[in-house]
Amino acid sequence: MNGIPLTFSEHQINRTILGGPKVTDPSALNISVILLNSSGSHFKLHVFENLLKCGFQTIVSVEHDSSNFTDDVSKRFPMIKFLVPLEKTSDGDLINLAMSEVQSDYVLVIRDSLNIPANFIPPHLAERLTADSPYCIVPRLLDKDHFALPCAFSPSAEKTHFVIDSSSEIANGKKTLFPFDYVALYNRKKFIELGGFDWTIASPYWQNLDLALRSWLWGEQTILTSHLQFSYIEEPPVNDTTYNLDYLRYYLKNELPKIKMEQGYLKKTSFMAFLGHSSCGIMEARRQFNAARVWVEKNKFRFKMDLQTLVQNWSLNDEDK
Repeated sequence: MNGIPLTFSEHQINRTILGGPKVTDPSALNISVILLNSSGSHFKLHVFENLLKCGFQTIVSVEHDSSNFTDDVSKRFPMIKFLVPLEKTSDGDLINLAMSEVQSDYVLVIRDSLNIPANFIPPHLAERLTADSPYCIVPRLLDKDHFALPCAFSPSAEKTHFVIDSSSEIANGKKTLFPFDYVALYNRKKFIELGGFDWTIASPYWQNLDLALRSWLWGEQTILTSHLQFSYIEEPPVNDTTYNLDYLRYYLKNELPKIKMEQGYLKKTSFMAFLGHSSCGIMEARRQFNAARVWVEKNKFRFKMDLQTLVQNWSLNDEDK
């Protein structure tokens, strides 16, 4: 497994960039869009048309599979920037790359598997959503039959185990641990300062949770809104929470670090606790643990709390939402 990245743009892959506006429209929203595409569906053209009507500063269409992309599409929509990876990589890595292609304060990450209506975010709503500058704003999500999906996630503990509770009840401004399926409105500057998604974590669930939990431990907040809503066209994805090497990396970076004298640290004696979670052998476990200790040490002043404090204080200032 590769070393833990320390900076937002540390990992670069071969890719093609086509199109996009030459200058910024002064009347555009201070929001850009990253559209994650998983298919070559003809519905995509309708999505492009609806996104252009919203007046976003930049629209970046990310093709997960280069075989789904044709130059004709970029010629038909010259105002859309197309990012076509020439190597296989994760959704989080693609979002990192796309974030480098925009300049707006906020970036909305959505998918072509969602129903994207026209004019779904008028200027007054854009200003309202971003007024308090939260790190991440999570919309209400519905399945294809328009039943609410669980989007409110809260941390808790069962004995010594960290668990995540879920609910489909949405209240404006209420906290949530992470955005479902990466879909959210992100503060671009804070996203970059947090280091973005860890490209070495391939699992979508653990990669998403890794950045989300890190953001909380480093003092940022993710909140819910009912003013923004999307429904899936087909069945929504199912979170794969399998314990594997990706989980171990997430666990080392987020669940094991403690706070002492306002600094994050990873105790040497924590190795035995980690070894109990690990199934990769003592040599690989030691290598993973040492890499995490280096990462925590280099980021020690970023930690504002540890996981135990996050769980204990979660309900504070949230009971009246």
